[in-house]
Amino acid sequence: MADAVVVGAGPNGLVAANMLADAGWDVEVLEAQPEPGGAVRSDRGVHPGYVSDTCSAFYPLGVASPAMRALGLERHGLRWRHAPAVLAHPLPDGRCAVLERDPDATAGGLEALGKGDGEAWLRLCGLWDEMGEEVLRALLTPFPPVRAALPLAVSARRAGGLRVLRSLLAPARTFGEREFTGPGGPLLLTGSALHTDMLPETTGGSVFGWLLAMVGQRYGWPVPEGGAGELTAALVRRLESRGGRVRCATPVASVVVRGGRALGVRTAAGEPVRAVRAVVADVSAPVLYGGLVGWDDLPGSLREDMRRFDWDHATFKVDWALSGPIPWASPGAARAGTVHLSPGMDAMSDYSAQLATGRVPSEPFALLGQMTTADPSRSPAGTESVWAYTHVPHRVKGDAGPDGITGAWDEREQTAMAARMEDVLERFAPGFRSRVTGRRVTAPPAFQERNANLLNGALNGGTSMIHQQLVFRPVPGLGRAETPVAGLYLASASAHPGGGVHGACGANAARAALAHASPAGRLLTPALDALTRFLAP
Repeated sequence: MADAVVVGAGPNGLVAANMLADAGWDVEVLEAQPEPGGAVRSDRGVHPGYVSDTCSAFYPLGVASPAMRALGLERHGLRWRHAPAVLAHPLPDGRCAVLERDPDATAGGLEALGKGDGEAWLRLCGLWDEMGEEVLRALLTPFPPVRAALPLAVSARRAGGLRVLRSLLAPARTFGEREFTGPGGPLLLTGSALHTDMLPETTGGSVFGWLLAMVGQRYGWPVPEGGAGELTAALVRRLESRGGRVRCATPVASVVVRGGRALGVRTAAGEPVRAVRAVVADVSAPVLYGGLVGWDDLPGSLREDMRRFDWDHATFKVDWALSGPIPWASPGAARAGTVHLSPGMDAMSDYSAQLATGRVPSEPFALLGQMTTADPSRSPAGTESVWAYTHVPHRVKGDAGPDGITGAWDEREQTAMAARMEDVLERFAPGFRSRVTGRRVTAPPAFQERNANLLNGALNGGTSMIHQQLVFRPVPGLGRAETPVAGLYLASASAHPGGGVHGACGANAARAALAHASPAGRLLTPALDALTRFLAP
């Protein structure tokens, strides 16, 4: 018996568990996989001498998030490492847009690509200085952001008020081409926005692109020394130092509900695990609603809402062990931890349009990580541990390329898609293939096998489009961690504020559980429930 049972040892579940343990609660975390971490794990499966991250790799929001910073994971063995440059987007003609650690250096490089673009970049940095931290606090706390609202309103007014808001709500392509004369700034911003499932023409994409780029400018996009699993290990060590427990290879089959309240869980082996105060679910909304909690214990309207739940795109990923550095035609790309690969803005729009119409892209937009460049411990000196991923449709209607990929993702289709990604790399780095000494392909179904939250490699817990954000995440309501079942809290990326290793979803769930356990929270709960029913009958 524990005060709280946390289902899932991903980063959000472990952040929630740590916060509850800090409050003196007895916490037990149950994880289905043989090891903790969810999408934050690493291994040596590509080559024995190389560390490869199995899913997420760079953590700008991990170092920027107030929830993660408050845990002080550096005191528990975590060490952040940075590449010489944050992000690069090489161009086919050999030029390269580079996001440097120093804003003036970034501006200088962009100025070389377009007259006046250095000044334009520094204006965006100034906007971040005016309101960026307030934006982060507002986005990463429960919605509505009551405490963060006033500071954000003051800083936004100082930065330009509604005019700034209008600009940031524009599509990333529109914003970039309006602010810059050359290709560099628009590529950095739009490529960053494409870390979500937004298109270059999607309303609100500028917010995501600006946020991620400016977090990189302020904090960098660091990696844990030794692999992504070291971030998970630090979270587990911290939890255990406070008496919490993590049990792996213990899948949960159901949440036990009586009288509208969560009393604990039952494992797949039939073991009941009692939770005196709360059950915190770090699982996707579709896994929780109608899965771990049956429809008989949920409002009828929720079933229809979940039928309308939208996932973000599926993912196809390749890891490589290289005998030497990537032979980039653009020298600037060699210094960056993360590299975006696409010939230009039109190609990114074509890629996005093909995804939107259910076709496997003919020219994949690839996000690539040079892990040894960021952390020399990842592979022997003079070599490189590399990964790249691209998005593909969940339901493939056709192949925009020449290979007839159907979405079966058998060996032939995996080989063809991996070759398509390597073709992209060869165009920007001739001779890349000659340096490959090991390769691992992860097709969409494999992500789900490793982590039930990642349906076909949907990395953000559901779409980032505005219709499923804030009060609409994961369904219309208050945009909070509370669920229709008392004592049950949703802590995964399906909850506000969504995807990214920032721990905010877990932190919001922990705060909700602690608040509801207090005398004031017990008085407030009926009012919140009534408001939720009013807003989403």
